Amino acid sequence: MRRRRSLRGAIAAGVAVTAALAAATTTTASAAGPGPAAPPGPRPVDRVEYFTGPGGHPLHTTVPAAEPLSPAERSTIAADGDVTSIVRNGPVGSKLDIVFIGDGYTAAQQGDFHADVRAKWAKIAAVQPYASYTNLFNVWAVDAVSRQSGVSGDPVQSVVKDTALGSNFFCGGTERLLCVNTRKVESYAAKAPAADLVVVLSNSTKYGGAGYNDVSSQVGYDGIATASSDHPQSDQIAVHETGHSLGKLADEYDYGQPGTYTGPEPAQANISKLTAGPMGAQRKKWYRWLGQTSPDGGTVGAYEGGGYYQHGLYRPTENSIMRTLGRQFNLPGREAMIAGFHRHASVLSSTTPTGRPLARTDRVTVQAPASAPVRWYVDGREARSARGAATVAPRTLGVPADGRPHTVTARAADRTDAVRDPALRALLTGSLTWQVVG
Repeated sequence: MRRRRSLRGAIAAGVAVTAALAAATTTTASAAGPGPAAPPGPRPVDRVEYFTGPGGHPLHTTVPAAEPLSPAERSTIAADGDVTSIVRNGPVGSKLDIVFIGDGYTAAQQGDFHADVRAKWAKIAAVQPYASYTNLFNVWAVDAVSRQSGVSGDPVQSVVKDTALGSNFFCGGTERLLCVNTRKVESYAAKAPAADLVVVLSNSTKYGGAGYNDVSSQVGYDGIATASSDHPQSDQIAVHETGHSLGKLADEYDYGQPGTYTGPEPAQANISKLTAGPMGAQRKKWYRWLGQTSPDGGTVGAYEGGGYYQHGLYRPTENSIMRTLGRQFNLPGREAMIAGFHRHASVLSSTTPTGRPLARTDRVTVQAPASAPVRWYVDGREARSARGAATVAPRTLGVPADGRPHTVTARAADRTDAVRDPALRALLTGSLTWQVVG
């Protein structure tokens, strides 16, 4: 959200500057007569992250931003974009909604696209902490029908394909950088019921992808990840990018060139100016994890190099997925990801509407992670016999048949040991209430 406010502020400032310049130009023209037209300003650019190969460190560059859509493009997109539910764990608004959009799939290949989404999501969902929280996600596939099958730049730069989103390798001259038209992505993503994360799967076996982490979306998602559909390790690109969008994590690599960071303490949870000793003494950043064995290997400490600098910034572990693809999230990163999940998804959800009265014999079903046992209450008193139950009937909880209204409440608190920061615990609790007529 901070990035969007900054963008709006920049736009407002730009409008003010433009107005002032326009007024000055008008005054000058009145005095001196008409002059030559002002040259066009520089074309906007997108900052993107790309990946040179499986197991390699990512890099950053800029590419020209997409032009506004033409009326013909808008008309084509309006007639396209069928939406399919791939995984449905609960109501929109109570879950984190991931939208996959396909590119380079013809009308006859949309079934292949859906199969690729299922396969890619299965690999993402096998990575921790996704694996422990799969029921927090809904997954949607949005069809984008391409005239030709495949992706531009695959296998060589001279190959050009006519696709719905314009996926292309060799973007900006970088072979593995897989770019897309972000304005078209935005229009297709808007067709899904909700979009908290967007992943573009481009129909290719070639390794590549990109992370657009500075895109401002009216739909509401933070950034776009692109990945080739059929390369066995391209899912790691999407996982790394969600470290930025969900976990608000920094990159833990440097550019391999000498440089010392001298700025303020970074906001991200996984880089710091502090070494381990001062961090522990001041009880800051990941001090709660210092000395612990991390799932990405090694021990949590303060390792110099991160946030693109070789010196002056420290990362929690030697080599997590925020540094090198194919690795795990380290302990501070895993904690940040779980918090990010719960910023979008409720720890407790239900397909039983809370806005209408229930009868004593109705069934109420809730869903919560395994680390968040459910407790049930009738008029504020716990029904201990139902502790941990996912489905109950009010009468079995002890709601009396006395003709009076009663309140049934389900509560859950995620007690995972992967979160140690008390400030994050509030995100990991939830409750739902129903009115029951006895």
